[in-house]
Amino acid sequence: MNKTYKTQSSASNSLLRRFNFRLTKQKILFSSLIVFLALLSLGGFWFTSRYKFTNKMAVKIKELSNSEYPANPALLSKNFQRYANRKLTIIKRDTTHFDFVLEPTNTKTAKVVIKNVDLKLFVPKVPESVKKDKNLEFIALIEREWNRQQVSFPANSENIEISGGDGFEKQNISEIALSNNCLNAGYWEIALFTKEDNNKTLYYQGWFTFPLGHYKNLFENNNKISYWDYWWPLEHWQEPSNAVIKINLLRNVIDEQAANVTFPLDERIIASGEQSRKIRTTLTKNLITWRDFYSNQKVVKFAAFIPPGFYQPEQTWNTQYWRIGKFEKAILRNVKPVNNQANLQEIELLFTDTKTGEKNKLIISGFKFQELPRLPISDYAKGLSMPLGIGVPPFLQSYAELNKQHPDESNYFSFLLDSQNRWINHHQLGVDGAIMHLDQDNRNLLHLYLLSYERNTLIAHFLVNRE
Repeated sequence: MNKTYKTQSSASNSLLRRFNFRLTKQKILFSSLIVFLALLSLGGFWFTSRYKFTNKMAVKIKELSNSEYPANPALLSKNFQRYANRKLTIIKRDTTHFDFVLEPTNTKTAKVVIKNVDLKLFVPKVPESVKKDKNLEFIALIEREWNRQQVSFPANSENIEISGGDGFEKQNISEIALSNNCLNAGYWEIALFTKEDNNKTLYYQGWFTFPLGHYKNLFENNNKISYWDYWWPLEHWQEPSNAVIKINLLRNVIDEQAANVTFPLDERIIASGEQSRKIRTTLTKNLITWRDFYSNQKVVKFAAFIPPGFYQPEQTWNTQYWRIGKFEKAILRNVKPVNNQANLQEIELLFTDTKTGEKNKLIISGFKFQELPRLPISDYAKGLSMPLGIGVPPFLQSYAELNKQHPDESNYFSFLLDSQNRWINHHQLGVDGAIMHLDQDNRNLLHLYLLSYERNTLIAHFLVNRE
């Protein structure tokens, strides 16, 4: 083979390789474009489906048996699951009012309708006083979703219809509850109760996803802002990062004084009502006194509360109680909310982080000291029980109470803050709220209890003497 031929052959092979490379590159680019367009199409389909809604929607409802949910803390009826396998239809009546129709799938089960419910009171709404600050707005919105709102209707309410079935439900339903669970947007729940031995007992429980298209429209109607400004944190549990809280945008201080406060660390843990039923969701052993939460000898753990809204002991929730490990002092203030002239009270509890030395504080504001209920300690659960946040409703209330006091109109707010007034994620720390009541015999003595993550247990009892 001569040199000229070799040279020509080599050149031809080189051209062929370059051509094949260009062809391969084009194939890769073309294939990548096809994949991208396919993914874009699938994403668009998912997104459209996720927010699709109609005025009448069949919504899948999930029911769990005793074997599927052994950690259920509810007081269960002897008729639990005897009237199950229901279907749910949600009907939009107007801009904010909806019906929830529980349809039977057999002749013994009744049809139960929760009708004409004003859902603007269930979907987050920013109080007017916080709209001037993005951090306050952000926290007001996510705290509404991160805290449970359980609203009850008596069986004889004008909002309830019960028909059909074998007669048991029509005669024995005592209360119906609709809940926006303390999870991401859309995780809701319906519960039906009866009375047994003078106790309210649960006989039906169903979880469902409230249609996010309706949720989006309710949110925008409530707040006059785009849902897309906050959709990700509302749906994916995203917290604000290093948010500084400007409390003076919420209230003005009239005066303040050091409070005479006792925290009896060696007092035995108090439990009744919901806390007595949630012993099975408290996973740490040998918790006997308040001191046991703050000794740093053990990590206090609870069963995690997971979608769609139940406790899972196999998935634990760790706490950070060392961040409020040492109680230092308290301050009592008289305050005026920025949006009215009411004279209200505020208490600030100051703590030292026993690991870092950081000074953290819990502020509870916007309550009337002398209007708190007067109760014995054994009835603490009947006190004012509120989550942390801004414009939040109580954990439990009736629909009539909700209509009288819209959450966004409330003067009550509470936060955990560090020494720089930066918001602390209290859910991670393990505090979900507080209960307050006056002493049964001494109207100047305030009992203040802190509620753990998911209200599993009380973690503190402060005695605040106003004299």
